[in-house]
Amino acid sequence: MGLLSKFVHKQLSNYQRSLMETHYQEVENMYQEMRGWRHDYKNHIQVLKSYADSGDLAAVQRYLDELDENLMQVKTMIKTGNAMTDAILNSKISLARSKQIEVVVDAHIPLALTTSEVDLCIIIGNLFDNAIEASLLLPEEKRRIRVYMDMKNTQLYMCFTNLTASGKMKKENGRFQTTKGEGHGFGLIRVDDIVEKYSGYLTRASEDGAFTTEILLPQ
Repeated sequence: MGLLSKFVHKQLSNYQRSLMETHYQEVENMYQEMRGWRHDYKNHIQVLKSYADSGDLAAVQRYLDELDENLMQVKTMIKTGNAMTDAILNSKISLARSKQIEVVVDAHIPLALTTSEVDLCIIIGNLFDNAIEASLLLPEEKRRIRVYMDMKNTQLYMCFTNLTASGKMKKENGRFQTTKGEGHGFGLIRVDDIVEKYSGYLTRASEDGAFTTEILLPQ
C-alpha cells in the first residue's frame, strides 16, 4: 500500500470513527429526552389526580392551562415527509440543542428521491456537524443554525446557515478552511464529491458573520 493510499485509508477510518461517536451521542441525547418526557408525564398525571380527588376543578383547569402553554413552547420533532431525512435531522437537532444551540428548520422532502439515502445522510450530517462546530465558538445566546430544504421544480434544494465567530471566513486553494484543526475537513470533501456525482450545484458564502452552504441536487 502506497503512502497516498495509507493516508486516504487513515482519513477514512478517522472519519468513520468520528461518525460513529457522533451518532452514539445523538442517540443517547434522544433517549435522555424521551426519559425526561416520560418522567414529567407521570408527575403531571399525579398532580392532576390529586386535584381531582380533592374536587378542586379550578386547580385542575389552571394546571391544564399551564401545561397547554408549556406544550406550545416545546420544539416538536421535524417531519419532512421523508423518513431518512427525518431521522438524520432530528438526531442532529437533538445534538445541537444539547449544546445550547438554537435550531430553526423548515424542511419539506418528497417520500421518494433519486438521491440515495446514504448520500443524502452524508450531506446533511456533515453540513450540520460543521454548523454545530462553528456555533460552539460563539456565546450561547448567539448560537443559531437555520436549515431550509424543499423541492425547486425537479431539484432538491438545501440551505444551511450558521453564525460564525470569526466574521468573514477566508478561502485557501479555492476552499473555505475548517476550524477543526489538522486532519479534519474530510466531510466537506465528501459533500463536494457527492454533489459532483449527481451533477448538482454547490456554493458556500461567508458574509456578515454568517456562513451559508447551498446545494441543488437534480431528482
